[in-house]
Amino acid sequence: MDNVMITNREIWRKFNSPEEFDRLVYFDSVGEMWMKCVKEYADKTAIEDNGNKYTYKDLEEHASHLRPLFGEGKRVALLCPNSYDFVKAYLAIVTSGSTAVILPPQLPPEAVYGCCMKLGADTLAYHPALSEKLAVIKAAAPAFPLVDITAATEDKKEAVSSKPGDPCVVMFTGGTTGRSKGALLSHRAVIEGTVNGCYGVGHVFGQRYLLILPLSHVFGLIRNLMTCLYTGSAMFICRNNKDMFRDIAVFRPTIMVMVPALAEMALTLSRKFGRNMLGDDLKYIICGAAAVSPYLIEEYPKMGISLLAGYGLTESANLVSGNPNSKDKPESVGLPYPDQQLRIVDGELWLKGGNMMDGYVGDEAENKAAYEDGWFKTGDLARIDEDGYLYITGRSKEIIVLSNGENVSPAEVEAHFNTPAFIADTQVFEDVLPNGSHILALEAVPRATELKGIEGDVKEYITKELEKINATLPPYQRVSRIEIRDTDFERTPSMKIVRYHKCK
Repeated sequence: MDNVMITNREIWRKFNSPEEFDRLVYFDSVGEMWMKCVKEYADKTAIEDNGNKYTYKDLEEHASHLRPLFGEGKRVALLCPNSYDFVKAYLAIVTSGSTAVILPPQLPPEAVYGCCMKLGADTLAYHPALSEKLAVIKAAAPAFPLVDITAATEDKKEAVSSKPGDPCVVMFTGGTTGRSKGALLSHRAVIEGTVNGCYGVGHVFGQRYLLILPLSHVFGLIRNLMTCLYTGSAMFICRNNKDMFRDIAVFRPTIMVMVPALAEMALTLSRKFGRNMLGDDLKYIICGAAAVSPYLIEEYPKMGISLLAGYGLTESANLVSGNPNSKDKPESVGLPYPDQQLRIVDGELWLKGGNMMDGYVGDEAENKAAYEDGWFKTGDLARIDEDGYLYITGRSKEIIVLSNGENVSPAEVEAHFNTPAFIADTQVFEDVLPNGSHILALEAVPRATELKGIEGDVKEYITKELEKINATLPPYQRVSRIEIRDTDFERTPSMKIVRYHKCK
């Protein structure tokens, strides 16, 4: 067992402007943070949605009329698409002394009912656009309280300041086993995740954000919404990602939080049309939720945009590390954020810290599997270099055990094949030949913009180049078959590649 790494806030000072770094303070709760924001940024635009602008003062006024519906000490499920209504309802719940259980809006009616029961919800707050999702809960539990979050009330209630350890929000996650669970985050965890989003961004206050990620995902809720509000910034809600580039032209964001697949798409379109599709005002892309290609980190600065990669989990209130030095260490997910302890055990990253969840709700078996001696076992394979930078090299559950006993991490092998600029993504997996023998195979998605001018058979060219890389790998990591795809891999809602099963 390796030594414990304890993080230090001061290592981040040089990556923020001096005056802004000293403004990065911690609050006891979201309620305390929010009232400070309302006081300091009252007349500034907080949210722009569906053609309407709402100031911080407007948002507090609207949230205050919802708080009486939720009470204190309750667990309120929230079913709502990305919208201003989501923001005001979420804030109303967590600043009323209750806990928000964020339900993904794509859940079917059976799952809405099942999640409310399993996670101990006392009330379901819903948007009328999703009223058809209530059919099962109405039939199975007709007395269960339902609250239409668009219905105004005459009563008002001021925000309350909870204790740091009080429950704040339950977020859905696949965790380390892939089965959906509800991770309970305290006010302390949410605040630490919110402040972590500020480190490493030279100028983070008073920015303009465009929301394209789902608020039911921890990356969208914490790094997009909460950090935006904490810094007195404005957020434009893109309701349909098909309209993203139109909305960018209108709102002119300065920061965008996105997954690598969207960053790849935007870069490709910028090359195709010969102009920056993300707008000339954009200065930072915060990129995560999946592995970030060094290619993106190298190419975006050519358009005057810093692409900052990071690493996090739902269980860690999203943010564990961020890379403020992507130019020199493009393969790293960065420096760990403050108030954490990191340990690498048999190659796996274990975590402790104020940003960590209190556990999976109603799932003792999962909690027992996820923790050891108080440490959360991430399931991610990692290493830390001599400068304290973190690298994620794969997932423990994806390890392929070869017939000779060697263990192969697909992500570690893929990193080698992802090196050429003409490769957008790859997947290494265990395949079975007709004779029953098992081999390592590779599928690759090319980056067409980097293949212009190649004469002859492009797929043949790519295959030969990948074979050269293959020859440099240790024998146990070499693939026996290479296939060049014409289409992208299947992806999850968060744009991660859906991995093949053990054998394709």
